[in-house]
Amino acid sequence: MSTLAADDIFSRYPKEILIERKPNGVLLITINRPERLNSLTMPMFKHLSEIWEDVDRDPQTRVAVITGAGRGFCTGMDVRQPDPTLDDAIELMEDERRRIMSLLNMDKPLISAINGPAVGWGLSMALLADISVAAEDALLLDGHTRIGVVAGDHSSLIWPLLAGMAKTKYYQLTSASLTGAEAERIGLVSLTEPKDAVLGRALAIADDLAQGSQQAIRWTKRSLNSGWLTNALPQQELSAALETLNFAGADYTEARQAFREGRPAQFPSARRDNHSVFDSPATQEVAR
Repeated sequence: MSTLAADDIFSRYPKEILIERKPNGVLLITINRPERLNSLTMPMFKHLSEIWEDVDRDPQTRVAVITGAGRGFCTGMDVRQPDPTLDDAIELMEDERRRIMSLLNMDKPLISAINGPAVGWGLSMALLADISVAAEDALLLDGHTRIGVVAGDHSSLIWPLLAGMAKTKYYQLTSASLTGAEAERIGLVSLTEPKDAVLGRALAIADDLAQGSQQAIRWTKRSLNSGWLTNALPQQELSAALETLNFAGADYTEARQAFREGRPAQFPSARRDNHSVFDSPATQEVAR
């Protein structure tokens, strides 16, 4: 449900991104494609890269909360939409760069209410929030390598700081899933609640922050983001560029086709008879 006036700064956003103003300057953002577990179309990526600049300059907003409609948070890109061209992938990379910079520079706190499955971009979005509240049984999955692309988005930016390098490499290289409870145990999310209590807890935290010292809260966030996260931006740029190249690769094409056909992917780069550019001459000789 929307509580916005026609001339509200957020009134331009489509029905797939619901905006609701709560008391005390709390803004609730709901990704609204429940029939597709809130997976994103290409236009939605652009909207969700622009919205944080609007949050930051909106005088009525003190704290933002992001969640998903229905039983999921967000499962990343909707793989049922047409295959992205390389130009599409480059545009997406630029949108992601803008989104990350906006999030890191936004002084107002952001809380994620992870009410259900959070996959790929969806999990990265949830984790880059300042405070994350996850359902104990929520399915969390980076999943990029399963579809033949680099763990880009900004998962490589935030995961090592939250969970450490050992856990990051395990979950990102293998694309293993974990629950909200396990994510809390390793420090990946701030706290967990039973599924039905997730949004209520996130909104309660937001309301508390909205009535606190705004200068102290915002400057504390700024001091934590400056250095810890901003110093890692060059690494994130690399992962995003490599992910964009993957979109033009045979492995990604095969992953999408396998999904449509309901079968396991047979990645061309994993075939023994495929001598890719990643193999050294010595490795190729052994393969022969």
